[in-house]
Amino acid sequence: MTTALVTGANRGIGRAFAALLVERGATVYAAARRPDTVDLEGVEKITLDITDPAAVAAAAELAGDVDLLINNAGISTGTPLLGDLDGIRADLDVNFWGTLSTVRAFAPVLARNGGGAVVNVSSALSWFAFPGTGSYAVSKAANWNMSNALRLELVGQGTQVTSVHLGLADTDMAAGVDMPKTDPAVVAARVLDGVDAGDLEVVVDEWSAMVKASLAKDPREFYAQFLTA
Repeated sequence: MTTALVTGANRGIGRAFAALLVERGATVYAAARRPDTVDLEGVEKITLDITDPAAVAAAAELAGDVDLLINNAGISTGTPLLGDLDGIRADLDVNFWGTLSTVRAFAPVLARNGGGAVVNVSSALSWFAFPGTGSYAVSKAANWNMSNALRLELVGQGTQVTSVHLGLADTDMAAGVDMPKTDPAVVAARVLDGVDAGDLEVVVDEWSAMVKASLAKDPREFYAQFLTA
């Protein structure tokens, strides 16, 4: 039986992961900065701020039976790269450094428990930039290639690393955007099915698949829609 830790489990995709894992019979540590905001039954709520090394270490000590780590916690400050440096650093601190810190802490735990798997929730914005998303896109690009590198570093202990890419999900982060959105429950199901199938990447929606395919083409074709004076 799987024992999973999900970061950012109090809402959105993280909550959907935790709920579906419980439904599928897993033991679940639902981690959040404020665990009192986790409203799910059948989970163990734990306090975790992934930007706090001491909190990450404590979580790895507490959840010593984990064989599935889902790095879902993330932020988007909406900061352009020529904007406020504090906003840029905040995106990178959570989406790259915090995620890496969590993997580093749990890698020995996973090794002791047979290898298991790491899921890093990234974005279609790993592969492109959109006006107003500069720092978020950079942080998610770093998150994506971090998964590629960790996959190589963890293969020796039998740990699978799966990177997740999607466009908009129906979460608080995308609340102000009037575009089609994927139900978080659908995201969670596709990802967990992908992990079970041994997928190295889960590309959740057609938009993300289109963006990934565009990388093999002349970038002028893709960015023509944004490069207007």
